[in-house]
Amino acid sequence: MTPPHRTRTRTRTRLTFHGPLSEARADRLVQRLASNTPATVLDIGCGWGELMLRVLAAAPKATGTGIDLNAEDLARGRQAAEARGLTDRVRFLEESATGTAHGPADLVLCVGASQALGDQLPKALADLRRLVSDHGRVLLGEGFWQRTPTPAELSRMWPDAAATDHPDLATLVDLAIEAGFRPEWTETASLDEWEEFESAYLADTEVWLAEHPDHPRAQETRQRADRHRAAWLTYRGVLGLAYLTLVPVGPMTR
Repeated sequence: MTPPHRTRTRTRTRLTFHGPLSEARADRLVQRLASNTPATVLDIGCGWGELMLRVLAAAPKATGTGIDLNAEDLARGRQAAEARGLTDRVRFLEESATGTAHGPADLVLCVGASQALGDQLPKALADLRRLVSDHGRVLLGEGFWQRTPTPAELSRMWPDAAATDHPDLATLVDLAIEAGFRPEWTETASLDEWEEFESAYLADTEVWLAEHPDHPRAQETRQRADRHRAAWLTYRGVLGLAYLTLVPVGPMTR
């Protein structure tokens, strides 16, 4: 899960994905998800929908719906869809995903966005089971602790960070199974992917600060960037991100 202190803006020009995801892993995910020939794709907390757009390109009969509350990210997604000739096959909707009626879909993407379905992971997983068709797939990108963080580490992460914010990986998979899924594929972001993502996340801001040290907004921006860097260098190697390809178990009564 994307740490809750993080915000999204259009200044993140170095980011392809809004999370620790390499091109090589993205290619493998897209190939695996498209091989199930989804007709409909639903992206929860889609941001600019890069992964969804790649799935649509690989599954030419599929249509997609992305849901997010960030208007700037959605505008970036619409521009990308237009540039790739996908405008007639995808919608980017500025609305809450809580209780959404935009399912069931053959493929549901929820990458770093389970909080959009509720504060508690079991509820989010139950919603994902409701939103996916019985023969579909869910790609869940979810945070987990690689080890239990110390109180000192938690104090340097996001505001009010707690050891209960994430499960460990085994518990995460167990929760998915309890919600009515089987894990077709389990993989986790590498340290290289995390470092690429976090560096790219701050890169535009850092360059701007170096070039505008006396700007009226520089002090506030510098403090915000420094807090963010201190947080991610603290959870580096402690917070993991799992990519779970989940298969729904049996028919669901809706």
